[in-house]
Amino acid sequence: MTIKVGINGFGRMGRLGLRAGWDKPDDEIVRINEVATDATGSAHLT
Repeated sequence: MTIKVGINGFGRMGRLGLRAGWDKPDDEIVRINEVATDATGSAHLT
């Protein structure tokens, strides 16, 4: 069963949550809500 995950904020805890769920096949990260930077900045932080 796939668990859909949305991350609200991409600060320290949001980035840790993304890294924790990145390799899990049961987790599907569908949305990252970040207002402080654009996609390029978020990719750099990842």
